[in-house]
Amino acid sequence: MLDELLHRVSNHTPHDLQADQRFPEAAVLVPITRSDEPELVLTLRASGLSTHGGEVAFPGGRRDPEDPDLIFTALREAEEEIGLPPGLVEVIGPLSPLISLHGIKVTPYVGVIPDYVEYRANDAEIAAVFSVPLEFFRKDPREHTHRIDYQGCSWYVPSYRFEGYKIWGLTAIMIVELVNLLYDAEIDLHTPPKSFINT
Repeated sequence: MLDELLHRVSNHTPHDLQADQRFPEAAVLVPITRSDEPELVLTLRASGLSTHGGEVAFPGGRRDPEDPDLIFTALREAEEEIGLPPGLVEVIGPLSPLISLHGIKVTPYVGVIPDYVEYRANDAEIAAVFSVPLEFFRKDPREHTHRIDYQGCSWYVPSYRFEGYKIWGLTAIMIVELVNLLYDAEIDLHTPPKSFINT
């Protein structure tokens, strides 16, 4: 079942960004556990970090000059942040790149990992490592919706709450693309939901 779903990712053509050469690059790994009930592995970033401290994110970070490509960046950062050995990751393919609030082009890479991995969080960067069943996001159980205006477009981004963790922003956008791709969930980021109140 998981392999059938991941076949959609490998055949997916991500949306491209215009004029993306102007931005520094980063990559994140979107780890999915290989199990009957696949889960996404996420991190809670340490509160003392200068950017995105205390926020939920996929493991990842800035591309180093010596990184041969962005897949290498994603795998390197995942090993540094949560102790995930690159050899345990089967990289399936990229999702669409996004521009962060700090002006960094972030490319997500979906990867399959065993469900028995013992994570070793880098305390300087990561406060917690946790997993969320993919099925949780399939029904779009948003707590509320954030409106984000970017390059003349409005994005209506869900904010999820799972066991006390708030999942929103770029991470939520990546999850929506993945869930739409895997399950035909048809979660629309460009039309406000009926429950949306513009504050």
